[in-house]
Amino acid sequence: MESKNSLQKRLSLAEYQEGILAGNKVIVAKAITLVESSLPEDAALAEQLIEDLLPHTGNSLRLGITGVPGVGKSTFIETFGKYLTAQKKKVAVLAIDPSSTKTKGSILGDKTRMEELAKDPFAFIRPTATGQALGGVANRTREAMLLCEAAGFEIIIIETVGVGQSETLVRSMVDFFLLLMLAGAGDELQGIKKGIMEMADGIVITKADGENLRKATQAQADFQYALHLFQLPESGIAPNVLTSSAFEKKGIAETWKMIEDYKKFTNQNNFFQTNRNQQNLKWFDESFNHAWKTMLSSNNDFQKEKKELEKKILENKITPIQAAKSLLKKSILFASPKN
Repeated sequence: MESKNSLQKRLSLAEYQEGILAGNKVIVAKAITLVESSLPEDAALAEQLIEDLLPHTGNSLRLGITGVPGVGKSTFIETFGKYLTAQKKKVAVLAIDPSSTKTKGSILGDKTRMEELAKDPFAFIRPTATGQALGGVANRTREAMLLCEAAGFEIIIIETVGVGQSETLVRSMVDFFLLLMLAGAGDELQGIKKGIMEMADGIVITKADGENLRKATQAQADFQYALHLFQLPESGIAPNVLTSSAFEKKGIAETWKMIEDYKKFTNQNNFFQTNRNQQNLKWFDESFNHAWKTMLSSNNDFQKEKKELEKKILENKITPIQAAKSLLKKSILFASPKN
């Protein structure tokens, strides 16, 4: 009888590459698990895999979709995804689920909520936990996105937990950021609307059917007016506001046309590629900061110095700012290779 370890034997680099380039969804899922792993041996293999697959990435359209809880993100994405797969477009959905800060567990229910799309041969749904990451973005969302691109998925959708956190992280890795809104959601949401609306490339008022249709139409006019008060985004194209009913399958084709028009316009004025270039530089900064912190966190001298400074802070012998500067100076020495 095979051992548990042998059953869970990790694939070779070549097996991952061949499976992903062949569009094997099982291998893609295994590869995403690999890049999410915190094991050092997995990290090394994942980095090599991403590097080798890089020439096969970058050809998809990357969409970020967010909205308040109850707005119907999963229902909208399933209807929207089915609309795209009906046109023989390959769609990958990276559905980011909230993690418990205590147990590190997550709900991971999106695959269940998008049952029809999950069965679609042209679709791939990957629920993944946020862990300690902010903004409803999993630690390795960018890498997962690249793996899906290498597997030939033409449209990558990142569904976030919701609004209210650092959604700029989502915006910093997609080509089009879609905000789903509810009509008449109440004044309690006004505080977050402006900040998120300023980042949105397009807005869709959901559940525009039945008795809610009139409210949705009014909300559409209100939001469109509000957007006129904002500065024109760097993309050079003002966000549009649409209404949609996933239940009645209305507004779905219009939403896709809005996204296609945006891509065409930003390709013509070169913003599309400029935006991606800036996103790669941001990824570089984030990766460097993460690597630096990871390296120092495993350094015993650094940890000892940090604890001593923390003690001094608690004893009011040093300010947190002074302690940080002191630790930074010594960090350079700790990071230097010893003779």
